[in-house]
Parts: sequence; structure tokens; C-alpha cells
Amino acid sequence: MTDNRFADIILPIAVRGRFTYRIPDNLIDKIRPGVRVTVPFGRQNLYSGIVCSIHDSQPDVKNLRSITEVPDHVPSINEIQLKLWLWISEYYLCSEGEVMKAALPSDSSLSSYRPRLETFIGLAVDFTDDELNEMLDKLSKAPRQHELLSTYIRLTEYSTGSEIKLLSKQVLISESKSSPAILDTLIRKGILRSVSSAVTRLSRSERSVEPVHALSNAQSVAFDSIKNQFKEKDIVLLHGITSSGKTEIYIRLIEEQLNMGKQVLYMLPEIALTTQIIHRLKKHFGEITGVYHSRFSDAEKVEIWKKVAEDDTQNGYRLILGVRSSLFLPFSNLGLIIVDEEHDGSYKQHDPAPRYHARDTAIMLAALHSCKTILGSASPSVESYNNAVNGKYGLAELKERFGLIKLPGIVIANTREAYRKKLMVSHFTPELLEAMDDALGKEEQIILFQNRRGFSPYIECSECGWIPVCIQCAVNLTYHKGIRRLVCHYCGYTTGVPVKCGNCHSTGMVTRGFGTEKIEDEIKIVFPDARVARMDQDSTRKKNSFNSIIKAFEDRRIDILIGTQMISKGLDFENLTVVGILNADNMLNFPDFRAHERSYQLMEQVSGRAGRRQKQGKVVIQTADPTNRIIRLVLRHDYEGLFRSQAEERTTFNYPPFCRMVRLNIKHKDRSLLNHYADILGNDLRTIFGKRVLGPEFPLIGQVQLWYIKTILIKIEREKPPANAKKRILEAIDRLEKEKGASSLKIAIDVDPY
Repeated sequence: MTDNRFADIILPIAVRGRFTYRIPDNLIDKIRPGVRVTVPFGRQNLYSGIVCSIHDSQPDVKNLRSITEVPDHVPSINEIQLKLWLWISEYYLCSEGEVMKAALPSDSSLSSYRPRLETFIGLAVDFTDDELNEMLDKLSKAPRQHELLSTYIRLTEYSTGSEIKLLSKQVLISESKSSPAILDTLIRKGILRSVSSAVTRLSRSERSVEPVHALSNAQSVAFDSIKNQFKEKDIVLLHGITSSGKTEIYIRLIEEQLNMGKQVLYMLPEIALTTQIIHRLKKHFGEITGVYHSRFSDAEKVEIWKKVAEDDTQNGYRLILGVRSSLFLPFSNLGLIIVDEEHDGSYKQHDPAPRYHARDTAIMLAALHSCKTILGSASPSVESYNNAVNGKYGLAELKERFGLIKLPGIVIANTREAYRKKLMVSHFTPELLEAMDDALGKEEQIILFQNRRGFSPYIECSECGWIPVCIQCAVNLTYHKGIRRLVCHYCGYTTGVPVKCGNCHSTGMVTRGFGTEKIEDEIKIVFPDARVARMDQDSTRKKNSFNSIIKAFEDRRIDILIGTQMISKGLDFENLTVVGILNADNMLNFPDFRAHERSYQLMEQVSGRAGRRQKQGKVVIQTADPTNRIIRLVLRHDYEGLFRSQAEERTTFNYPPFCRMVRLNIKHKDRSLLNHYADILGNDLRTIFGKRVLGPEFPLIGQVQLWYIKTILIKIEREKPPANAKKRILEAIDRLEKEKGASSLKIAIDVDPY
């Protein structure tokens, strides 16, 4: 027996480092990097892990344990995936096990998958036509059996000597208006037989024969520019205004890679954005196009995983359209990654770890595959645009809409003045109501944007000002009228709506502010004949709810669509002419250094939904501060002006992209102990980084799920490699965790917080 073969294994736990196990002789031939194995961990636990390396260096560990079994015999993870996992763990300061949990479907196990079986029906033997006619005559006294057999013959077009075709049991019973019992009778008589066969859970699509649209002159220039810049640069930023036709350029680039036998990853930030693009790409590229996002079941995710791993030009997925988790699929031959709407904050994973940014991780994935990356946006992130103007990335621009359609006209509606003159109708200014009335009169469609869901942000006692708050979080409860509940949007806690004030017992409880649910209610009163729908987190919880709402709007079965930021970008509606932004101030006044950038992006993106075909659209921005600098930039569609102002501010105050940042969230259920330990960590970090350490401070929401929170922000010079600074941050955290009583602390590390 040999004792000198060992495997380093990644386990799905939040502990940094790999775990070494002995490889038993009987498993030597089955173990290789990427294979899933079962190992003992702790006293009685068994874990599924991934082998990442094999060696003969025995660790200095007593009673080294052995791998228990190999549930599957083929690598479930390829070499590039392992390299990406390691990079994510090192860059974002988390364990490879946390990356593994995020990356793999079905509880980090690809072999827990069970194929979906469907029953099919065929003739028991190869009957002649005469034999079948004789059987049908005999069954004339059993009309339901007769009808079922006749239906099978009709649907399969069976005749003497032809191939026996299998027909879905469900289809046969439905078409013959029969029952399983009648079918079972024919099977017992030896006339029909049933077989079970594995079928896909995934939808299928045929490739369309529709001609590809010719590129406009502006698109052709941008396309050629990208191709030329790819000769020297691996990353190109495509800055194209809304409705300029970026997708047509993407399609050309995708075709080139597919024709070379390569795979392509096309990323979007939100599931809501995939609906229209899926339809368009599947029509163009057919069944080689796959979709990957969190709304799929684990079994569906495993099917997609296997079809990507196949890299089969006939049956595999060679073009994947997905959200951030699609980065973890087992690509083996990537030729291009497209990150559309690259500026979007949804690309950043917040909780749990790994807190990675999918755009930046996509760039690393492309580097591992030696392939190219396109970043696309109408309003790029300051970081990406800075990299482009400084020459790190290539830059291609589309500054005109496809077909020379005009950008929407923007109207600034002063809510302060409208309230003063008593011209407001509910939450709507005269300018917005006039635009909506005009659009409805022409049978055109409208989108109203309010970046807050629910009916009302909070309810309040009109006598003493008491507000119901979450029992677990330092946040007001949001009123949801549809379910008659108060809901915490941080922890999910819900409670009934109080009849009386919890402080003075007055019955004068009133709603304050407004969310999408309240807008939906009130717009139905203002425009009673309009067909109104809402698209937000609450109305799209079911798997296909995005599709049904978007399809209804496309089919003009909805006149007014109210929604949060999920309606603000990427969607293309032919008959949409008016967009209303109901409360621009709510975004602009958020306490974050990215607030102005995000506000501009949201307003520019949602404005871009209007008038995308033959009619010029109109956008009404409601604000109490019509002279606001960011709103004036949106009015002019002046992205370059936004970039200049943001670059100047961030240079002055040393914020990204002119420095790197790491945010530490320290949590404890005892407020005084949190203050104590946070001060220890903050002081320790200040001895290393000096004035580049900000905090510890309580954030805007200082308690979530009973855990008090303090944050420390560390700025790292952009010019220096970040690895050493990150190492010293980890060392400081390790020192704190050795303090007496510190084991009850939770510390979350967020690299490049967004």
C-alpha cells in the first residue's frame, strides 16, 4: 500500500485555505483536479469538496484523514474555473469555499442531479394496416379505447412498414380526451406500450430565417473601431447612447466568434433585462443559445451547466446569456465576453461572500481564456470611462440613435412650485399629467419610474409622530397595501398594520411618502380607463412574471407601466413615448459618493426608453430642485460633463477610480462590545494606513437582524499593488479575532464596495 499521495481540497465553508487529505489506493485512478469527492470533516460530518491539486508532500498533521469516495468520475470543474475561484478568493478576501458555494448549483454537487423522465407511447409491435383496422373494429364496442388508438394512428401517421413513432403520453391523453386508465387497458391488451425517456427541462427555440439588419454608417464605424482596437487591447468600452443599436454590433461580434468555433458569454445585470434579448438572440442563433440566472431550479441549472461543459457545436450551448452567476459556468473555449450595461450596480454581489463585481471578474475570466471583452453602456461607470480615456481600455462611441431618431425631449417639472400653487394632483405635476393625457389620447404607452416599492415608505401617528420600526433592524417598516402588512425590506420581518399608535394610542395613523404600489392605486383614479400594471420585486416573484408583464406591454395590453429601476434600462418598446420620473430628489440626496453618478445613470437610462422608433419621446422629471447640476446634465444628455465633474470631485477627495477601497462591516449583538472591538480594529489599522482609514462609524442602517453594525473604510493608493495592503488588513482582523470575547464578532470584508 502507498501512503504518499495527497489531495488539496476546497470545502464549501467560510474558512480560508485548502484542506489536505490522503488518497486511498482504491481511488488513486479516479482522483484528479476538478473532481468532486466526499471527505470527513469535523467529528461526524461528511462534505462534498473539489480536488484542486494532487501532490506527495505529507502535511505535518496527526491522524491525517482520507478521501471517502468519488461520487462522479469526470471532472466537474475545469482548470480555468479553479484559477478563477482562486483569483476571486485572493482579490475579494474570502475563502475558496465561499466561491465554490456561489459557483456550483445544487449544493455544490453536480451528481445530485436526476434527469427529468417523461412517458411516451408507441405501438407494442409493428402491426400491419389490416391488423390495426381489425383491432379498431373490435374496439368499436369500447368507443373511448377506439378513440385513443385512432388518435395515436392519426398523430403519428402510422402505416404498414413505417417507423413506430413515440408520442408523449400527456399529448395522447389530451388529444384523445381520454384518461390514463383507458391507456393502461390498451397497454394490457398488448396493443400499445409505454417507455420512459429523459427529456430536457429547458425551453427550445428554432433559429429564425429573418435577415440581419444592415449596420448604419455610425454602427459600421463603431464596429470597425472595436475590431481595430482589439488588435492591441483586450478590453474595449462601447459608449453608445440609448437606442443607438449596440445590440446589432454585439450580434456581429458574436457571429464572428461562433464561426470560429468559440463560445461567447453575454452578460446583463438583471433578470428583467434578459427577456427581450433572449427572444432576439434565440431567434437569431437558435438552440446553441442558453440562458442562466437565479430563477432557474437547481435541476435546470445543472442541465445548463452540462450543455456549456459539452462545448458541442451541435447540441451544446455556445452562446450564454446570463446575469453575474453565469461567470461560473464551465466554459472551455471562450472567445468573447460582452458585459452590457456595465455600469449597473447589480453586477456587484453584496451578501453573502464572495462580494465580487461581475464586470471586473469577467475581465479576469477573459484574461484566463485569452479572449476579448466588450463593456457596453449609454452611461458608463466613472471607473470604466476613466480607463478608456487614459488608454487602458479601447473606446468606441455611438453618438446617434439608430435611424437618426431624436433623443427624447426632457421637461423639468418643479414640484415645490406645483405644491405651492396647489396644482399637484396626488403625486403628479401638471406637466406630467398633460404629457400622459396626450399620449393616452394617441393610444401611446407610458412608463412611470419610482425607485421605491411598496405603498408607502412608512406610516406615522399624526398626533405624536410615532413610526413603527422593525424589531430586528434600525429601519422603518414599509406599508404594503396589497397584503395589508408592514414589511422590513432588510430582513423580511412583517407585522399587521396597527390600528392605534404604539406611543399615544391615537387612531390617527397616516401613510407618508409613496412607492410603486401607491402610484398604481392613484394613477387608476386619475386615469380610470387606462390599463395599468406594476413591475417591481413584489409583482415579479414568480419565475415567469417578468416575461408576462413585458409581453403584455409589448402587445399593448398595458397603457401605463409603473416600476422601479428594473424598468429603467435595456427594454425596447415600440409604442412607448412618455416616461415620468416621479421623484428625482430621492436619488440625488442619498449619502454616498456615487449618488450623483447613479442618479444620472438611472435618469439617463429610464429616459432612453422613450421614443425609440419613429416618434420622438418625452420625459418629465419631477424635482423640487430644478437647478440641480446633475438634472441639468441629464437635460442635455451630457455624459462627458458628468464624467468631468465626478473625476474632479473624486480626485479632490480621493475616491475611486483614483484610489482603491476596502470596507469592513463589523457586527455584534451587543452595541457597547461592538464599539469596543471596532475601536480596537480601527486604531490597529490606523497604525498601518494612517489617515487613509475612515471610521469606525455607524452606517445609515445601523442594525440589521438584531446585529449592530459599524463600518471602517480603508483607502489604498491606486499606484501600488493592493496585495500587500490586503494582507495587512487580514492580519489586523486576525489579531482582533484573538482578543478575549471577540469570537462573537462578525466581520464582512467588501473589496471595491459599490
